This record gives sequence, structure tokens and C-alpha cells, in this order.
Amino acid sequence: MNSNNHKSTLDYILKTAQGFLIIMIFLSVVFAGIYEGLQTHVIEKVEKKYLYPYPYEITIEKYARQYNIDDSLVAGIVLAESRFIPDAKSHHGAIGLMQIMPSTGVGLGVTDKEMLKDPYTNIMAGTKYLSQMLNRYDGRLDLSLSAYNAGPSLVDKLQRIPNIDETKNYVKNIIGY
Repeated sequence: MNSNNHKSTLDYILKTAQGFLIIMIFLSVVFAGIYEGLQTHVIEKVEKKYLYPYPYEITIEKYARQYNIDDSLVAGIVLAESRFIPDAKSHHGAIGLMQIMPSTGVGLGVTDKEMLKDPYTNIMAGTKYLSQMLNRYDGRLDLSLSAYNAGPSLVDKLQRIPNIDETKNYVKNIIGY
């Protein structure tokens, strides 16, 4: 009888362990599905921070978060506009990292065009302006970037990417069109 008790105890332990293992596998699958998006987001953030750092990253992240824009998009605009050179100036008169026209700066609350040379002010103004363009064009990135580059008046009139090589290349370089 002792050997039967031992066998039934062993069977009980094995079946309990097997059940526990099945429950753990099930829970792992469920939690993996729930947290997959979060895990992906965390991995992307870590990759970006350590594999692809860029100047003014903290400032870009701050204003991107404030205006609910992907910080990679803002960094892409800075790269396209100025190659991260803070005192860049275009032949049209746009100033700074995000190449803000002085008249646009006034509309964004930057009344002294010299302040547009300040990287932090420029990133704040440029991100705010991008947010305005995204709102204006209902989140359409192609039209928002076209307006950022060529001005909203032309995009309002055409309701498409203007047939300007600089603008078409600008949109293509930032979002891959």
C-alpha cells in the first residue's frame, strides 16, 4: 500500500505541475500579446537613444511630446532643414534648425527674429508650427510637410503636394514618398 500512496502522490504532483505549466504558458502568451506594443515601443526608444543619438534630442523630445508629434518626425525635419546646424540660414531667409521664416516666427510668438537662432526657441516654434499644419490638414503628413516647406497658401489652393521639385523631394526624404 505504501507504494500505491507513493505512486498516487507522484501522479498528483506531476499532474499539478503539468497544469501549472499549461497555465503559465497560457498567461505568457496572453501577456505577450497585451504588452507586445509596449515592448516594441520600449525597444524602439532604447535603439533610438543608444544606436541613433542626435543633437538636441532632449529638446526635440520635450516639444514633440508637448505638441503630440513623433520625435523622430521632428528630428527628420531638423535633419532635412539644417543638418542640425543651429545657425543655418536659407536663401529665402528662413532661420535656424527648423528653418523658420521670421514672419512665421511672429505668428508663433517669436517676435525677435534673432531668437530664432536659439536652438531651443527654434525647435519649440518649428514643432508648434508643424503641429498647426498637422491640425490644418487633418493629420495628413504629406500635406502638412508640403505646407511646412512651401507654405500653407499653396497647399490650401492645390490640396496636394505642389509640383515643386524641392517640396516633392522634401516630403519624399522625410516620409519616403
